[in-house]
Amino acid sequence: MLAPVPPVIGARGPAPVASARQWYVLVLLSLVYAMNIADRYVITTVMESIRLDLKLTDSGVALLTGVALALFYVTIGIPVSALADRFNRRNIISGALLLWSGLTILTGLSATFGQMLLARIGVGIGESGGTPPSTSMLADYFRPAQRPAALTVYALGSCLGAWIGADVAGRVADLYGWRHAFLALGVPGVVLAALIFLTVREPRRGAMDAPRAADAAPAAPRLPLWRALAFLLRQRATMHLMMGGAVTALWGWGLMWWTPTYLQRAYGLTAGQAGEILGPMHLIAGSLATVATAVLMASKAMADPRRVLILMAVVVAVITVPSFFIFWTHDLGVAKLCLWLFVPAMYFYIGPSFGLLQNVVPAQMRATACALTLLMANIANLVIAPQFVGLVSDHMAGGHGADAASLRIALLILAPTGLWAAWHYWAATRNILAEQARATAGDHA
Repeated sequence: MLAPVPPVIGARGPAPVASARQWYVLVLLSLVYAMNIADRYVITTVMESIRLDLKLTDSGVALLTGVALALFYVTIGIPVSALADRFNRRNIISGALLLWSGLTILTGLSATFGQMLLARIGVGIGESGGTPPSTSMLADYFRPAQRPAALTVYALGSCLGAWIGADVAGRVADLYGWRHAFLALGVPGVVLAALIFLTVREPRRGAMDAPRAADAAPAAPRLPLWRALAFLLRQRATMHLMMGGAVTALWGWGLMWWTPTYLQRAYGLTAGQAGEILGPMHLIAGSLATVATAVLMASKAMADPRRVLILMAVVVAVITVPSFFIFWTHDLGVAKLCLWLFVPAMYFYIGPSFGLLQNVVPAQMRATACALTLLMANIANLVIAPQFVGLVSDHMAGGHGADAASLRIALLILAPTGLWAAWHYWAATRNILAEQARATAGDHA
């Protein structure tokens, strides 16, 4: 699942024009986000080459794709977020980028499965220090009225990164081998880390926040973690919203991680040819979906959270159909058409999910709710989905080695889970208004 960059639902009115310094910082941090996402896509683009070179099974290569990254990315993210609230964020971002870029280079130099596994674990540790301090810095570089546009631009970094990791890295792999694809991503990351450290200033926290009358009121009491979790577990709409996001990540990104490998096996494509198909879908369709979602969520039509949930349920349910036919068909043209419908849906649900979540939990629980949602989603799409597909593919292949047919069966089994996600969004409509009212009143009993 991509890092949450939700549009600010309900933000209205003209925004002041951003300065050159603000744009400079925004572009650099968006590039950091792009490098973060590109690193995840490059390994899926060249996964088949890695599997053949290191003589791995599908379940073995799945460990490198998801589990190795998730082990520490998921668990280290919360402590790193806490550090970003206390220490210099520019230094954390540049240090984290330097760490994961260096280990991306080492991934390409790895000679054994064990070496690559350790490198990917290190990449996960580094990437946990990218998004939390970046979004925090942007909030202190841009005024409230500017933030929706700034965060939308920042979110476009994910589309750029997916294109780089799929299309650019695939072309490099075709020309020079899969190891050079990692080098091609790691070296620019090191340069970008130095540029941020040398040219970006750490802003004063809260510098752009307007004074509010509410600031003079007593702060909401902090709750122990166990009480916050107990409260969240009792909220039906909130739990359906969290489960909807987790299952959508399981369905959508679980399929996406294996799609490059499937295209290579089923249609005899190279890594570059598969990336050439998928990359523009992320860059073009993903960017359009990201911008359209931000505009839509800020409109008056989406002021009622039930409408947002119904829209999410309908979109996910409808797109489940082409997600199934991507792997059912034996016609590459039909598969491409279905992918053009499927890919933008993966960028649609993230903003609304996290935007609604901020509205249905009390203020003193928002960080906990966000962290819990991310934990569930990342476990689903980085741990469960890749490993599930790999294990099923290996099982269906028997002792003959995984091939296109065995992988196809595994992906066809996973594809219908989109309907499960849609049901959770629909079920959340029953209690969403009551829970939003409780959150507004600060009721956490």
